[in-house]
Amino acid sequence: MKVRSLTGGEMEQALPALARLRIEVFHAYPYLYAGSEGYELDYLHTFSQAPDALIVTAENEVGEIVGCATGSALTGHHVEFAEPLVDAGIDLSTTFYFGESVLRPTHRGHGIGHAFFDVREAHALAHGYKRACFCAVDRPADHPLRPEGYSALDPFWTARGYSRLTGAVSHFEWPETPDGPKIVHRMDYWTRSF
Repeated sequence: MKVRSLTGGEMEQALPALARLRIEVFHAYPYLYAGSEGYELDYLHTFSQAPDALIVTAENEVGEIVGCATGSALTGHHVEFAEPLVDAGIDLSTTFYFGESVLRPTHRGHGIGHAFFDVREAHALAHGYKRACFCAVDRPADHPLRPEGYSALDPFWTARGYSRLTGAVSHFEWPETPDGPKIVHRMDYWTRSF
């Protein structure tokens, strides 16, 4: 498995693969996201224009991208995402935003998730950021679509030094079925100071 950090033109070339992966991986619990490639490409193109943006890719032995993780500055970008952080007293100019981290289930459990965090944290530190943050959907333990044996990522994030930011919550809308209505989902914030 090869992990690479992409910026600039290389990052732009990876956007279609990341769009497809987001749709594929986020379709599963807990996100239950029914996205479209057109929307994803628009979203990712906007992301790629943010200051200090990067994509970390995981490629299999034949060069196929099987996982991606993103990061960028918060300032001038992610306005809806940033507001609860400002309300919580977080300085946006010194905070690096971790976007999605998507990996096909067949490639999990081999350290790629840690590599995604390692590369993004190193990138943030190299650009002078003092902390990182990300958002995660909050699903109740008794959600009817929760798979048998599902393990939340909270212990993984905690072991990496991240903690839930008390009182900071966002609500984002996305459809859970193709052509279905957008449903409001609660998102919790996680942060780590370097």
